[in-house]
Amino acid sequence: MPEDMDDSGAEQAERGPSEVKPARRSTRRTFLKRVGSGAALVGLGVVADETIRSATAPVVPPRTTVTAADGVRIDDVTVIDPIDGSRRAGRSIVVRNGRIADVMPTASAPVESSLRVIDGAGRFAVPGYNDMHTHVLQSPSTELGFALMLSQGITGIRQMEGSEELLTRRAENRLGLNETAPRLLQLPGALLLPFNANSVDDARTEIARQWDQGADFIKMVLTDREVFFAAIDAAHEKGLRIAGHLPPPVRIDAAAESGFDSIEHLGTGSSVFLTLSTKADELWAQTPSTLPFPTWAAGIPFAGWAFDTFLKKNFLGPATNTTDADQLALLKQAFDTYSEDRATELAGSFVAKRTWNIPTMANIRSKYALDDAEFRDDPWLKQLPAKEQEEHLAAVATFRSTPSADLDILHEYYERTLQTVGIWAKEGAPIMTGTDGNGRGVGNSFAIEFRELGRAGLTPLQVLQATTSQPASYLGRTDRMGRIAAGMDADLLLLDADPLASIEGLSSISLVMRDGHDYTSADLEARIGRLMTAQD
Repeated sequence: MPEDMDDSGAEQAERGPSEVKPARRSTRRTFLKRVGSGAALVGLGVVADETIRSATAPVVPPRTTVTAADGVRIDDVTVIDPIDGSRRAGRSIVVRNGRIADVMPTASAPVESSLRVIDGAGRFAVPGYNDMHTHVLQSPSTELGFALMLSQGITGIRQMEGSEELLTRRAENRLGLNETAPRLLQLPGALLLPFNANSVDDARTEIARQWDQGADFIKMVLTDREVFFAAIDAAHEKGLRIAGHLPPPVRIDAAAESGFDSIEHLGTGSSVFLTLSTKADELWAQTPSTLPFPTWAAGIPFAGWAFDTFLKKNFLGPATNTTDADQLALLKQAFDTYSEDRATELAGSFVAKRTWNIPTMANIRSKYALDDAEFRDDPWLKQLPAKEQEEHLAAVATFRSTPSADLDILHEYYERTLQTVGIWAKEGAPIMTGTDGNGRGVGNSFAIEFRELGRAGLTPLQVLQATTSQPASYLGRTDRMGRIAAGMDADLLLLDADPLASIEGLSSISLVMRDGHDYTSADLEARIGRLMTAQD
């Protein structure tokens, strides 16, 4: 059987603070003024083809498969059902060949010599968690990323950036996916950008190509308005969902109404807050209706590679990189006229259209509240290579040097994000968990994502649902994941604390089972230590 695929084929379809000087503030507009996006792309585009290809050629991993686990029985656990929050205490979970074979009272469980018994000791059993927005396959060390994810209870992932190469590697079982990695739930093709979707015809051709390559969905990042809506139709015609960012000219309500399937980061940028203003039309009339660089740059050789390698941080990085004075003024107007009623109405549209949201709360917080002490004190910072520590602390210093009036607007952005997500959750809009990371980051972990969703107003049960049963529903896999019951994949967790009593309980992981293979938290931490040592 191919790596990480079930028989249904569903998974095909950071020096000290005083040593860091603030870097010069660079907004998207000043960046383009200094180097000119077209000039930057031209300069990069003339680099020799072979030089680029040899410098960026990745190491191809060997083929891997998932091996079936021997029979295991976990005794004396309280099974939590995320669907309704019900509990069944004193239960045994029988696992055979990577699947849950039965769930029964421990008191009546038969003695079977063929089963290895794990004493659950009254712990709480929940389905494995799912990171529905990750970039771990872009990580320099996917093996370490996978280990970090498992240690946080992540047994399933939706990779949010793909390529023809990654799709080919998946087909050849060369992604390093085995029982020590989360299950790959979905993988897209190349990001939709002006470089491959500069017109409606381009977009349709690219989506058809990705469908033929085996992409599971289409990832939207940046196109003009007409191309955006045409891409939705083209994806759906191929039976594919489309997910990702909302380009600057696209309103979030219009995206939902048109069938955009999965909105990441609340759409990215100011779109959602302009729309939730009582003066929405007036504010939208002040926004640019064109892309942030000339469309002719799309035809320059290697423009897409240049965007990915050099310019992405300036478009998708911290708010001090991407927000200029005009945008801040517009955001301030939007916040001053924010309407909870409009947020509620938008939530109703999400429910009616089955529009999913992956807020990536910790990631948004890292863009708009980067001066928070956590981004300097996170223990994970000391685990990073010296160059990454320096880059991170320089970004923090730059953010902290932002004028206080501007900082107030950036901080309010995140507070309004919390408020908005809380309203959506209260109204029943479908929400899923995602980190926008590659395993672990400074101020960005699954525990932090859970915590921030809790700050937004989600109950522990709602957070559990967002990471278990909601992803199962979104993927159409409720027969295989999202609950602990006979016939389900044996991807589950044992927790030391009641996950429904507090958000913190969701991260009290003592054991992770992936496809029937069980690992204690100590096992996983030891593996992470070995992998990090090997990188030094």
